[in-house]
Amino acid sequence: MSNPEKAILGMDIGGTNIKAGVMIGNVLQDIRSIPTPSQESQEFILEAIAEMIASYLHHDIQAIGIGIPGLIDTENGIVLNLGNIPSFRKVHLREFLQARFGKPVFINNDANCFALGEYKFGEAKIHKHIVGITLGTGLGCGIIVNRHLYCGFNCAAGEWCSVPYLDQDFEYYCSGKFFLNHYQKKPKSLSKLAHAGDPEALKAFAEYGNHLGELIKNILYTLAPEAIVLGGSIRKAFPYFKESLYANLATFKYPSLSQNLKILISELDETAIHGAVALVDEYAVDRVKEV
Repeated sequence: MSNPEKAILGMDIGGTNIKAGVMIGNVLQDIRSIPTPSQESQEFILEAIAEMIASYLHHDIQAIGIGIPGLIDTENGIVLNLGNIPSFRKVHLREFLQARFGKPVFINNDANCFALGEYKFGEAKIHKHIVGITLGTGLGCGIIVNRHLYCGFNCAAGEWCSVPYLDQDFEYYCSGKFFLNHYQKKPKSLSKLAHAGDPEALKAFAEYGNHLGELIKNILYTLAPEAIVLGGSIRKAFPYFKESLYANLATFKYPSLSQNLKILISELDETAIHGAVALVDEYAVDRVKEV
């Protein structure tokens, strides 16, 4: 990191939990989690975030990185909207936290933080162009181009979740929604059944792998990354959808891309916090001067 003697605070703000940890000497430690007061007012939630940050001040905090779902005005540090926290609309989060703590604050979309965390701290670090895909309750994607995070305007780049696919969109078929809507089971339950050889569960994951293959082909046509990193809870079921995924990719029009594509499975714990920490090195030069 910028200064290995000092701590970088990383925070992952989600609709269910707010998690944080400090990076000291490239080791993430002191990881904590609190329930997100998602139904409270904007002011209440801001104070909850500030209180959590204050609990880390016994460390020598150099800067703060924050990952959060939704669209973000990264230049001004404004959270534009957050679907699962209704009161978070046009929240001047950076301004609030810098006024409170006097530290540089860097804010970005949580899926972008996942991709950046994998690039900085995971196996994807050897590649120049990667896309990180989080497979969970929803679908998220983050993009690394020429070893740097690419966000687009208001962090809206990589929103393949909303791209129309079949009768719905990619999120419907490539997240946990697929299993709930088509098999009335959660992915974790189906994974246990697949492990036991259950035919219906194996069929579910075979179908899922085919849909995910269509998403990855869409990404290949758009960005031609060297590697795709799969994260989120569904990644743990990779052995059950690996075969159908690769079978789908074998139909890609440009074999020189698909046959050389590396599909990596995230092995990092707390990748979102790693990515929030990594925001500091990604943007620190300009922002530290301003604070």
